[in-house]
Amino acid sequence: DSPVSAEERRLRDKKHLDDITAARLPPLHHSPAKLLPIEESIAIQIQQKEAYEEMQAKLAAQKLAERLNIKMVRFEPEGEASMQYREVRDED
Repeated sequence: DSPVSAEERRLRDKKHLDDITAARLPPLHHSPAKLLPIEESIAIQIQQKEAYEEMQAKLAAQKLAERLNIKMVRFEPEGEASMQYREVRDED
């Protein structure tokens, strides 16, 4: 193994990647880091936390509903018979 300079190794690795895959990482486009006042930073974090928790709650409710196979129906613990009985009694 002849010693390879860092630049040569980088080029060789890049060529190897080119040979084995067409996948490319997109170039990084980002604005430089901004300094925020601590109050603004805290406000943003609280807002993000609330949005995250709301999303978690919605997902949990959705999963639970799917798992329990919930369908909203009228709940009549005494059944139809008692309703008819009451209606008849009211007419007397």
